[in-house]
Amino acid sequence: MKASRIVALVVGCVLAVVGVAMFVGAVGLTWAYTTQRDADGYFTSRRVDVETLTPAVHSEHVDLGDNDTPHRWPFGRGDLATVRLEARAVEGGQVFIGIARSTDVDAYLRGIAHDEVTGVRWTAGDGGVHYRRVEGAMVAASPMAQSFWVASASGSGLQTLRWGVEGGSWSVVMMRPDGAAGVHADVWVGVKVRPIVWVMMGLWVGALFLLAGAVGLIAGVARSSAATASAGATAVTHAGVPGAAADTGVSAPDTPVRINANLDEPLSQGLWLVKWFLAIPHFIVLALLWVAFLFTTACAGVAILFTRRYPRSLFEFNVGVLRWTWRVMFYATSGVGTDRYPPFTLAAVDYPATLEVAYPEQLNRWLVLVKWWLLAIPHYVVVGVFAGGGWFVGSGNGWSVMGFGLIGYLSVVAGVVLLFTGRYPRPLFDFIMGMNRWVFRVVAYAALMTDCYPPFRFDAGGVEHGTAPLLPPPPATQPLPPPGRVGVGR
Repeated sequence: MKASRIVALVVGCVLAVVGVAMFVGAVGLTWAYTTQRDADGYFTSRRVDVETLTPAVHSEHVDLGDNDTPHRWPFGRGDLATVRLEARAVEGGQVFIGIARSTDVDAYLRGIAHDEVTGVRWTAGDGGVHYRRVEGAMVAASPMAQSFWVASASGSGLQTLRWGVEGGSWSVVMMRPDGAAGVHADVWVGVKVRPIVWVMMGLWVGALFLLAGAVGLIAGVARSSAATASAGATAVTHAGVPGAAADTGVSAPDTPVRINANLDEPLSQGLWLVKWFLAIPHFIVLALLWVAFLFTTACAGVAILFTRRYPRSLFEFNVGVLRWTWRVMFYATSGVGTDRYPPFTLAAVDYPATLEVAYPEQLNRWLVLVKWWLLAIPHYVVVGVFAGGGWFVGSGNGWSVMGFGLIGYLSVVAGVVLLFTGRYPRPLFDFIMGMNRWVFRVVAYAALMTDCYPPFRFDAGGVEHGTAPLLPPPPATQPLPPPGRVGVGR
């Protein structure tokens, strides 16, 4: 693949990643905007139980920038958002809630015992609050007598405070109106974000533009590389991959996915230890290509649903991604059966590991809806053992994913044997190839590239069932000498 195509492909993948992220954000924001707001347009938290034995509870400082510096806070009061605090004293008491600048609150509570909120834990029910105790006097001056509050509410029953957000450092305080110790109330926090509609529209427009650009770039690269891929496939045919069956008498395979590999002996005894490191450039490119693969598969699914055809350019691109992935895996992680560094290309090339998928002329439009998740579930269980889905391991700090599949373990075993004996165990190679073959058949089926259900059959060995062995290309044909010159001297 030319450098310009690789650049276009990488840019298309990056645009696809950003576009998908923006699309997910737009969907989430639209869902929240249409279903999670109350009648007044506020997003409201769950009930939080706030309690202290001291005279006051106050939040940590909320720094919204310097209101005196316009370039740091371009919004007027309430232009960005409005905060609504609701509090109801437990057991019929009274409660005071107020918002003021942090400097005024710190001066007011200096020398007074109070609890500072350090965090809130949200659960399926009520929220739990974490505090930091500040020691001091157990009685405070009445908050009602203070003049620095920018918004406040007090009394019995449900008290509601609304404040238009503005720049500065702010603190929220909850007390009893008389400043006595002991505060216990249920609190709800709500926020109304005024420019949310514009943010939502911006995400939708940006996502559509980026995804359209990604589709254009990726499809363009796929179209331009389709001819190269076809030519490469023809060249590889001479080496015994698809198409060789007609020339060799080998019966046609019963699956459209064909994976072959040669154990490229002799192998370096220690190179397998660093192949994963040497393949890092491939891993970076493949990470982007697989994002594009998922996106093009989704586009192909829509096309199949309406036309029963997999767009040829998208199909060639996806086969190229699988082909590239197989070469890198065979080199570095899932077999380590060659020391030849994989080429950076989607096309079929002369390499010890080959992969081809026969193009389907027509596909069942309704299978698109179920085969990639429902019908493939039994195979996913098997593939999870072979390729590895990881195990969730609990610890004091939570859960983490550890482990890798049987293919990886046996590749390491083969590498250790190679390290100490200088030979790769052939039976182990055949077994690893069977697992790899099963994995890629399932991937191709789940990627909508075929309606042929993957066989529950372990086809071990380097050569795919129904294809000819990998052979060197035939020698070039030499031109015949001119008539009358054969064996004639001067």
